[in-house]
Amino acid sequence: MDSVETWFRLCPDPASDPLPGMAEAGLLAPCDSYAEIARIKAALTERTGLLGVGGVWGGRQMTGRWFIQSFGTEAQKAAWLGQTAAVGISEPGVGAHPKQLTTRAERTGSGWRITGEKAWCSNGPIASVLIVLAISAESEGRKHYSMFLVPRGTPGLTLTDMPGFRALRPSRHCHVRLDGCEVPASAMLGPEGKAYDRMALPFRDIEDSVGTFGTLGAFRFLLRALRPAGEPSNEAALSLGGLVALTAVYEAAAQAAVAPLDLGRVETGSATLVGARLLAAEILRLAQIHVAAQGPAGNPAVTTLLTDIEATFGVARGPRLARQARLGRG
Repeated sequence: MDSVETWFRLCPDPASDPLPGMAEAGLLAPCDSYAEIARIKAALTERTGLLGVGGVWGGRQMTGRWFIQSFGTEAQKAAWLGQTAAVGISEPGVGAHPKQLTTRAERTGSGWRITGEKAWCSNGPIASVLIVLAISAESEGRKHYSMFLVPRGTPGLTLTDMPGFRALRPSRHCHVRLDGCEVPASAMLGPEGKAYDRMALPFRDIEDSVGTFGTLGAFRFLLRALRPAGEPSNEAALSLGGLVALTAVYEAAAQAAVAPLDLGRVETGSATLVGARLLAAEILRLAQIHVAAQGPAGNPAVTTLLTDIEATFGVARGPRLARQARLGRG
């Protein structure tokens, strides 16, 4: 892919900061489809062997396309499309469970005052604007959520790197504190009181669907790295051939998971997406066995990538297992 190769030549150190060179390569303009985002995300990961590089770029594109392009007013699109936006949904200690979220938005004379905390905001440290989910009303014991655009530099907004998570570099995540952040009425993004069901919940499936291509790029990188310089033994050839075959099946599943998005369908709890995740875990297991038995021993790129793939399985693990269980219950 020409744009990825152009970027790779221009970027001094993708492992530390993948953004230099992306504008010159045309990679920061909004993509025309989720399929295009998926293909480029796979190509970035395959070229670098770093899931985090695909994550930084893909997260930027998906957030813009889903939240701002799909739900923004013309003024909001003009202001923020093409900028780096981060999403604040999860909160410390409770994840994204809607009954346990506590960040609130209260009406003021001219807009809203937002107070609360968010955790694991991907791309937050480099974002120009935060898209924050907050309780905007309650009725009959039920919380009603709205989304708000909170620009970087808003008084009361504090961003700090999340501690203790070192996988998926150079992707960075942050903890967000909103201490009475005041935003105008025009900062509300999408429908008032309906943001969780219409915006936040489907985004998990969009991330997972497009994320299959990041994993696909990782598997493609591994397949090249695992090929021996000389003629492989029969055992090594059988093992590697199995990985090649399963990766081909995984690619077909990834394409099937992404295709509905560009038809306007977000298939929450899709059996194809659940199956792709299970297949990816099996490919990882077999790749780990292959490396242990056949090498390459001590290859830092392979070791890092295997660790990063495994780390992705822990992200939002609870909701994914719940969706898998629902399939079993019919």
